[in-house]
Amino acid sequence: MDAWQSVDDLIVQRRNIMAIKSIREIESCSLQRAIDLFTERAEFLRQTRPSDFAVPPDEHGNDVST
Repeated sequence: MDAWQSVDDLIVQRRNIMAIKSIREIESCSLQRAIDLFTERAEFLRQTRPSDFAVPPDEHGNDVST
């Protein structure tokens, strides 16, 4: 598995901080650059692998605060 595949897995698993940390290590870049790359990659994955981002029924509404 290449490094970007592991980043993709982290993004799909919604482990965003770990994904950004991994991007910084892979690219040897600043935090801001890693965040920018993360955002670009997450958008790419959402477009090319939308089913990986489907929320399981038991998690619907977990991000909603009342």
